[in-house]
Amino acid sequence: MRLVVQGPAITMAHLSHLHGLVGGHAQFMQVGEHAYYLPVPEADYLGVKAFCASQQIDCALVQDGHRLQHMGLCVMDMDSTLISIECIDEIADMMNLKPQVAEITEAAMRGELDFSASLRKRVALLKGLPATALQRVIDERLRFNTGAQAWINTCKQHGIKTMVVSGGFTFFANHVQQTLGLDYAVSNTLEIIDGKLTGQVLGEIVDAQRKADELTKLRDQLGLSAAQTIAIGDGANDLKMMAVAAVGVAYHAKPVVQQQAMYALNVVGLDGVASLLSV
Repeated sequence: MRLVVQGPAITMAHLSHLHGLVGGHAQFMQVGEHAYYLPVPEADYLGVKAFCASQQIDCALVQDGHRLQHMGLCVMDMDSTLISIECIDEIADMMNLKPQVAEITEAAMRGELDFSASLRKRVALLKGLPATALQRVIDERLRFNTGAQAWINTCKQHGIKTMVVSGGFTFFANHVQQTLGLDYAVSNTLEIIDGKLTGQVLGEIVDAQRKADELTKLRDQLGLSAAQTIAIGDGANDLKMMAVAAVGVAYHAKPVVQQQAMYALNVVGLDGVASLLSV
């Protein structure tokens, strides 16, 4: 096992205190600008986790087998994972409906509502909106989360294929794929007729099970084993795909996701995934 700690707040005093908590003869090794690791035995590290949480430091006990050189596929959620917004909430804002739609989105991400039903309910509220509003969301509001491009670049350097699989929409997922240089993109399609949204979603909705299925399908197409896969997400509809991956990372995620994920990042950016798996 490796204890990986990271965050811009880390000081040598933090590392010294953590070393005292876990004991041992090894020293922390630096693996990133604000990231360090320490070889440790399997044990109960509740004290370490509590200390790190109090100091705004991400920490994780990482299995030795979880290294970038062993991986071949990384599948990621889009909204609030690769990008900082929930696209459907921002589309709704164009119709002055953001509070109503955002409330449904938040409940769905917490796992309190059926995702497919909640998505159809939200999309129905967008009926009549000019399709030009979608480009406005990209131009005015869509921003990538810290470290997104760095993480994708790291994947490329290690020959890891990348896919965004999103309960959001193709208009945005295709933009994210092209901008970051992802290999694959799967998402929902909004029906547009005469330049306006109809309030309908075309085809099978990308829900939690579909996300897991897309991961396993692509994994098999690439001839990879389950042990070579990574999944990153933030909402309850990401849990199934994280469960079928060897490495599941909760990124600034809802509590239900952090509780079930193998690893969680709450302080650092997506480039922190590389620090988790690089040593």
